[in-house]
Amino acid sequence: MNSIPVLYENEEILVINKPAGLAVQGGNGISHSLDKDFSQTLGYKIFLVHRLDRDTSGLMIVAKSAYAANKWTKLIGSKAAKKEYLALCAGTLKNKSGVIKDDLIQHGESKSAVTYYNVEKQWNTSISPEYSQEITSVPLSLIRLKLETGRMHQIRIHLAKQNCPIAGDDQHGNFKINKLLKKQLKVKRLMLASVKLTMPIDGKEMVFEIPLPEDFPVEQ
Repeated sequence: MNSIPVLYENEEILVINKPAGLAVQGGNGISHSLDKDFSQTLGYKIFLVHRLDRDTSGLMIVAKSAYAANKWTKLIGSKAAKKEYLALCAGTLKNKSGVIKDDLIQHGESKSAVTYYNVEKQWNTSISPEYSQEITSVPLSLIRLKLETGRMHQIRIHLAKQNCPIAGDDQHGNFKINKLLKKQLKVKRLMLASVKLTMPIDGKEMVFEIPLPEDFPVEQ
């Protein structure tokens, strides 16, 4: 496993930058996972405070004990902590900023879900005729998102419902467009990253932020 960057560490937690493609937890068919491999690297067991999808990269907190994990899971789920993401989407939103409040069905129940968004950039990428005669260009948007709730796949589902799915999301997005973006722009994974985390530590607000991942094909 490639080394995982550690941005911050104290006696209870580590703030890390999880690479895309690494599952956070082991299971059937998963040979490498963050909880197992990172524990081996550190020489002690780490505990998950929250989760990111396998294909989502970026900021994440792990704890050094079950007690600390319980404490920080409550904090990260509260309004005291703020998580921000960047997503490269295949499509455009009607408004440059706003809030999406579509409820989500999870485990057979309807759950409230709230996502705030701000469009940072929009452009069109041309599709080579060798890849498609039918589709000549694809509108793309770089969108910053803040979560008020933390439902499973919340950002992915909310954006897909707005006809602006995340590039590389074959589960909730457009498989045909994703195939073209893979050929044209080398989009090989879900274009979603956790890029900013703000939370209180030892009585003061701390902000952790990372740049847009290098594999995001964003026009300059």
